[in-house]
Amino acid sequence: MRFAPALMMGTMLAGMPAVAFAQATPPAQATPAPAAPQHGTGIIKSITVTGAQRLEADTVRSYIKLKPGDAYTPELLDQAIKDLYAAELFADVSIAGIDTGNLVLQVRENPVINRIVLEGNKRIKEDKIRPEIKLAPRQIFTRSKARADVARIIELYRRQGRYAATVEPKMVQLDQNRVDIVFEIHEGPKSRVLRINIIGNKHFKAGRLKQEMATKTSGITHIFSGGTSYDPDRLAYDQQKLRQFYLTEGYADFHVVSAVAELTPDKRDFIITYVVDEGDRYHFGDVNVESEIRDLKADEVKYLIRAKKGDWYNAKLVEDQVDSLTETAGLLGYAFADVRPNFDRDKDKKTMSVTFRIANAPRVYVERVDINGNTVTRDKVIRREMRLAEGDAFNGFRVKRSRDRIQSLGYFQDKLEIDQKQGTNPDQVILSANVEEKPTGQLQVSAGYSSLEKFLVSLSISQSNFMGKGQEVRASVDWSVYSKSASVGFTEPYLFDHNIAVGGDIFRRDYNSFNYVGDSRNTTYDQTTTGFQIRAGVPLTEFWSLALRYGLSQDNVSLNKNSFYSAYLPNGSIDPTGTLRCDPLLAGRYLCDAIGNRTTSSVGYSLVYDNLNDRIRPTRGQRLVFSQDFAGLGGSVKYLRTKGEGHKYWGLPKGFVLSANIEGGYIKSLENDRGAGVDKVRLTDRFFQGEPDFAGFDIRGVGPRVLRRPYLYNSDGSVQTDANGNPVVDPNRKNASDDALGGRAYYFGKLELQIPLGNGARELGIRPSIFADVGSVFGVKAPITQTVPPAGQFREVLNSSGQRLCLDSTGNVAQTITDLSIKCPTGLTTNGTTIPGFTEEFLGNTWRPRVTVGIGINWQSPFGPFRIDIAKALVKYPGDDPKLFTFNVGTSFQ
Repeated sequence: MRFAPALMMGTMLAGMPAVAFAQATPPAQATPAPAAPQHGTGIIKSITVTGAQRLEADTVRSYIKLKPGDAYTPELLDQAIKDLYAAELFADVSIAGIDTGNLVLQVRENPVINRIVLEGNKRIKEDKIRPEIKLAPRQIFTRSKARADVARIIELYRRQGRYAATVEPKMVQLDQNRVDIVFEIHEGPKSRVLRINIIGNKHFKAGRLKQEMATKTSGITHIFSGGTSYDPDRLAYDQQKLRQFYLTEGYADFHVVSAVAELTPDKRDFIITYVVDEGDRYHFGDVNVESEIRDLKADEVKYLIRAKKGDWYNAKLVEDQVDSLTETAGLLGYAFADVRPNFDRDKDKKTMSVTFRIANAPRVYVERVDINGNTVTRDKVIRREMRLAEGDAFNGFRVKRSRDRIQSLGYFQDKLEIDQKQGTNPDQVILSANVEEKPTGQLQVSAGYSSLEKFLVSLSISQSNFMGKGQEVRASVDWSVYSKSASVGFTEPYLFDHNIAVGGDIFRRDYNSFNYVGDSRNTTYDQTTTGFQIRAGVPLTEFWSLALRYGLSQDNVSLNKNSFYSAYLPNGSIDPTGTLRCDPLLAGRYLCDAIGNRTTSSVGYSLVYDNLNDRIRPTRGQRLVFSQDFAGLGGSVKYLRTKGEGHKYWGLPKGFVLSANIEGGYIKSLENDRGAGVDKVRLTDRFFQGEPDFAGFDIRGVGPRVLRRPYLYNSDGSVQTDANGNPVVDPNRKNASDDALGGRAYYFGKLELQIPLGNGARELGIRPSIFADVGSVFGVKAPITQTVPPAGQFREVLNSSGQRLCLDSTGNVAQTITDLSIKCPTGLTTNGTTIPGFTEEFLGNTWRPRVTVGIGINWQSPFGPFRIDIAKALVKYPGDDPKLFTFNVGTSFQ
């Protein structure tokens, strides 16, 4: 709150010296009032106290050493005043009556604090500041406590990098000697690193060295970096990073002479200066291995040594060789193998010889496996992921595999490690899995906007570690303008404590397919699917597993009768009964062929190889899946669908992650031929490609499709014609009706590089990447296309059967009329509506690859998950629908 200027007493507290407290330099101790003239001496006759309100006179007198009958001097009187000030109970003290010996202690007590007020704090909330303040209501105010509180508040801001922050304590005088204490906080900007100077570097430019540092200079190029603010700890870390860099480049004598951070005069920014001494550059000399372990011969592991004589010395490579030799010893059961590099430096020849000595160690067995830190998850859920048990011979690979499997459960925080400690005996080891649990249940309500679904709402509840047993239960409801769904599911990963996973789902999905005409999104067919699936999975080996499933679902595909149905028969006449049928002129033959109810009863399997280090956010390993589904165990649909996919991840230096994904599939119909121009694989069973999986194309924007293009008309309503008198088709893709048909076969590949950012970006959950996609969908049977000429363009002929044929400008039969009293219409009329002329084209049915490249950004924003893709289609084919920019964003809360 703000107080009226008349009440602000910070600069004018009567009788109180140094009221406005400066935080940078503590104010000098208030100068006591002079006790008496220098000539004042004598014997104390009496000591009287005046001005005390809360304190008794005897209490005031107890703070001084003077007593009646004692002699007094100016020095003793000065000391008495100092003693009273030291009690921190008085705002003002003086001594009168010096000439007579009847001393009068005139005091004014420090006020009582009524309340503490904070003003100006926006970056740090009150609940963070108030615990640091020692002054409190109903306490006696003292200047020393106020100064200490100012220093504590400033220290809070400095921890956030705000070195320009100032705090001004002020008082508001109240009645009865009470005051309000107001801390006026001027937070100032965050102090950033304005410039980094490096002195003494000869072989590497300053810009190259700065790339190795965690601290970055402020600027547009580091807008997402968290290292632009000054941090003393980061300064020490950067010195170590510089040393590591030079050691990897062969400069074994490098050291940082000094590192100084200077605050600019305005206290807004820092200038950091490093003085370095690079020293000489060394080559590797002789590199040898010596082993005292009987089962680990030096000649057998020497192939692991990548450091070669004559190469530039690299300390990081030496560390990697130590880790590699230690890991190899661990694979043979020597958990505590001691590998030490011995260096022999020749300063004259500038060489560094290294001998890796593997000390003798006993073969180790697992004495005990400890699980620590789990309060919800049951021990057996973690232990069943361990690849080692009590009594097993130690194996370093199995320890690492155990760590990966436990981490992949998704129940624990990242960077989980399994510690190895000496057991009771030298040949025993204790493995300790130290876990830190994280929330595994989620109740989420989200709303947002997507370029696919427009406005959407989702409600879901899930628990991936139900009752700490590792079971998963879930339920969700989703709604958008074009789709609705509801599902419930359950998974038991270990049935009756055996390594057999079982689960099931029940679902209902309503989906409205669509196309675009201009900027308008038009619903084409509605698909409603209701069903269930049960599944089971068993491991075959450590990395291979088999999954089995059975599903039963019923699909209902329908079209809006008001938009796509009419009473016209295929011969062009009107059904005398008035029965409405799907009209190919309104919907297209391919959509009319898709409508109806069908039941799919399918059984399938998946063969999976998986050695990913983390199934949620993998950085190394691969996952291969081969699956087949057979539909035809009852039901009305029969097909064999085959799919394969592979995912490979490589962890690269400096936090980069490279991934390569490839997949493909084919569906073979087992039904009889459904007629000319009708594919045996139904529209809703085919493969589709496009957004969001294939960036650079719109949803279902790749592969076979039918484009229905209108004609161009003049301003007077007449159709435009070319030089030969033929109607001109509108070339604008936006004005065409676009229906994707999907395909029987598809393939898709993605190469992606995840780019690490600074600590600030990682804390925000920003993960950018660059990628290249390639793929295609194809193999569908060409449908029968139609052409309706523009109004007034029909030509009438009679065939041998006595029927009237309405021919378009190309000579194709557009309508057949059996009743000769009926003439060809000036425009084709169906369902009471005259259909504008159009032509249909079947495009995109090719196996040839489409290629896109782009950048993507995943951001776990405060509003929910946010994904942006900007991708350019480098290779496309007629009919494909490219799209440069796509995004999805939602809002969620728990």
